[in-house]
Amino acid sequence: MRPESLISKVHIVELSQDLGQLSGAQSVDRALALLGLVGQHPGGATLTDLVGRSGLNKATVRRLLLALIRAGLVEQSDDSRLYHLGEEAYILGLRAAARHGLVKQAMEVLVHLARDTGDVAFVSVRRGFSAVCLHREEGGYPVRTYALMPGAQHPLGVGAGALAMLSALPDDEVEAVLEANAALLAGKYPNLPPEAIRAHVAQARADGYALNPGLIFADSWGLGMALRRPDGSLAGALSLAAVESRMRQPRRDELVAKLRTGAAAIEKRLAQPSGARPAYQERREK
Repeated sequence: MRPESLISKVHIVELSQDLGQLSGAQSVDRALALLGLVGQHPGGATLTDLVGRSGLNKATVRRLLLALIRAGLVEQSDDSRLYHLGEEAYILGLRAAARHGLVKQAMEVLVHLARDTGDVAFVSVRRGFSAVCLHREEGGYPVRTYALMPGAQHPLGVGAGALAMLSALPDDEVEAVLEANAALLAGKYPNLPPEAIRAHVAQARADGYALNPGLIFADSWGLGMALRRPDGSLAGALSLAAVESRMRQPRRDELVAKLRTGAAAIEKRLAQPSGARPAYQERREK
């Protein structure tokens, strides 16, 4: 499957492509993609940021931002002049949560995993050719890894949760993702070329879980498992992160078992009608 058809399949505009090259209803496409770029800057985006990332000229970016501001989707701070997601974007997010509220369905499991293991638990989702962290739940262990924060975005295959999601895709989609991300991987993740990610995908499929042995940040290890909806489609990923010493065997196998139980509980909730979510209970070995 080519990257162009994959974009259509997931119903998004991939933010890594040049917005100046979009076809069709360009004003709408560009405005929505610009909205996504604003959302990638939790602390606020400068006009220079948005011009540089979008590939559009300053006048066009200003015009599109004004339209988004009028719609309430973007706000500009009076003092810093930074652009932020607006109140209407928040309201739309709340309305979408009823259908796409993975954090809500995963929260009890995330809290339990973090408290039970002392490590950091995450839930992430796929967004085009990337993985986005939706929530980070801190554990009690004093030495933590800060490699992944809410809103952080990495290419699929980079990081435990992102690798778990990529491994859950059919081979043609894996190849489309790797082709689309080739330039980004070469520039920002030179130790993770496509051939290395293919090998990690094969290993994750064989093991039944994804392992990140400090490939992005030294001493920051992670374990991840894909989450599926009742129809088998990819819903996201559940993952744990810790320093290397806490991911060694035999503890790693214990964490994998807890992660598998948590993932099964989330998938069970995703299969239930709204308002009929079963309580999470960890299976304990006798």
